[in-house]
Amino acid sequence: MMLVVLGNTEVSLIPGISMAGATPELTKLTPPADAEYLFYERPKIIDAIPVTPEGHPTPAIITKAAKELANFPIIVVRGGTYLAPLVPHVHISSYVGRDFRKEKALPETREIIDRASLFGEELNKLNLEEVVIGESTPGGTTTAQAVLWALEYDAKTSSASPDNPQPLKEKVIAEGFKRAGIKEGELKDKPLTALEEFGDPMMATVVGIARGFKGKVILAGGTQMLAVAALLRAMGEELERFTIVTTKWVIKDKSSTFKETAEELGVEYQYANLDFSKSRFKGLRDYERGYVKEGVGAGGAAWLALKRGFTERDIERKVEELYEKLTKNL
Repeated sequence: MMLVVLGNTEVSLIPGISMAGATPELTKLTPPADAEYLFYERPKIIDAIPVTPEGHPTPAIITKAAKELANFPIIVVRGGTYLAPLVPHVHISSYVGRDFRKEKALPETREIIDRASLFGEELNKLNLEEVVIGESTPGGTTTAQAVLWALEYDAKTSSASPDNPQPLKEKVIAEGFKRAGIKEGELKDKPLTALEEFGDPMMATVVGIARGFKGKVILAGGTQMLAVAALLRAMGEELERFTIVTTKWVIKDKSSTFKETAEELGVEYQYANLDFSKSRFKGLRDYERGYVKEGVGAGGAAWLALKRGFTERDIERKVEELYEKLTKNL
């Protein structure tokens, strides 16, 4: 089973910080639109799939391709978004993460974790050996980096752009730390406080589900899932039952510290080796140039399809088919 947790944070509205939408304002719609696209030919909430400012398609197209090939169940979880997706989903909260430069990001952290833990506990009754958890959270790499810094990890998170806005992220995080009156690493033994001050509802929801569910957990995402793993570790969870599964584009991203931070955390990681360098479509070829990279559990969905006997080439062909259908319908 795969879960896709949706989250929003006001951080995505800071110009230049998120590529998970054509404009900062449209990032409010990205999570529900991503979820809807997994089930319909087009989202319901907007009449287009989410794209980067340069027009590159959401990584939900990879998740959708893997889902249609391997036919595994996906449950959408609303961790905290501006709008609910127009598909059946589990509601955890509608709390949106605040701009942590101005106030605490998520005062409702404990409430969200408690609710999500209940959901995780119910999943145990399905006798699942493992659950895959993906996410859609515009601005989430910045909140993830802030949480990692608060927990004393010298990490740099990835970006949906080949030009990672790392200087802007660091400026925003520094302003947040100044507002909270803390220094890097000062909250290493206070993970809930780090989440309250700098996190987002997706992180709180995934932490809660992972704590409630007792089987193996596949954290399907890039550097944002490193922050989740760091929080879980700080809460006393053994990371042996957790694996981060991502894409090769995250692994190869020299602007982030994914491999170094994963090794420092002691969390296992794997990746899907998809390749669109020979695609007929520029929007997909540009994935190889560092655009998009990961999201909506793309790496984890591909991993599930591979487990069921499909190949990377099968997934790539299905993505091309879906992309062609979208361009014909424009």
